[in-house]
Order: sequence, then structure tokens, then C-alpha cells
Amino acid sequence: MKKTSMTLLMMLVVLTSCSKEEIITYEYTFSGEGEYWKGTFITAGTQIWGNEKGQLTYDHEGNEEFMLEYMGEPNEILQIESLEYSYTTSSGGHNSRRTFTEPPTENIFTSASSSKGGAKVQENEIIQVTVKWDQLEEEFVLINDNN
Repeated sequence: MKKTSMTLLMMLVVLTSCSKEEIITYEYTFSGEGEYWKGTFITAGTQIWGNEKGQLTYDHEGNEEFMLEYMGEPNEILQIESLEYSYTTSSGGHNSRRTFTEPPTENIFTSASSSKGGAKVQENEIIQVTVKWDQLEEEFVLINDNN
């Protein structure tokens, strides 16, 4: 009985050591503004580093949310007929285009996404934002609030 218990314990130790994983969670908030618009980009996720049969493994799951806020006069937003905005990170980018048949009732526009297995936005990135509304255009950058 003692020999069987010791064998099971040794197998458990070996199996546990072979599948050792390091889990890293993160959350970064980037913000910035121009003359008329300000943006906030939040990214959060989990990285899983492991070692399977002597090979380094990596997996990533993440969520991103982008918020664009109009800072001009409240009555000016009512006159906007079209809005296009984009941002670019090292892991990709996003582009959104809207045409308004009625004046927008909000001054904040959002988009969100999630990914599994994709690249991760880095903590020290500078995110380029471009906003076009009607015949106007503004560019600004977002930087990590913790840097």
C-alpha cells in the first residue's frame, strides 16, 4: 500500500511539473485628446505561458474598448452628418464610419472587441487616432495613463 501511494505521489509531481504555466493578467488605459475630440482605449486580458514537452507555449485572450468623446459645443454635435474614426495599435487597428440621418443625441461613441490567440497591445505603445467629421479632420495620440 505504501509503495502504491508513493508511486501515485511521484506521478502527480511529474505530471504537475510538465504542465507548469505562468498566467499574467494585465489592464492598460490609454488616453489623449485633440482640440475637439478625446479618446480612451482600455485593453485587458490574460497571457498564458507554458512548456509542453520542452516547447514554449503561449496563449492570449483579450478585450478592448475604445471611447471617443466630442468636446466641442453641444449644439455643434447636432450638425454632424458623418463621422469616421480609426485607431492603430501594434496588434491591429479599428475603423468605424457612421452617417447620421438624424442629429446624434450623444457625444460619446464606442466600439469594443475581444480576441483569443491574437497579439497583445503593449504597455508602452503610442496609439494614433484619426477622426473625420463632415469636412473636418483631427489627429491625436493616446498614451498609457500609468506612464
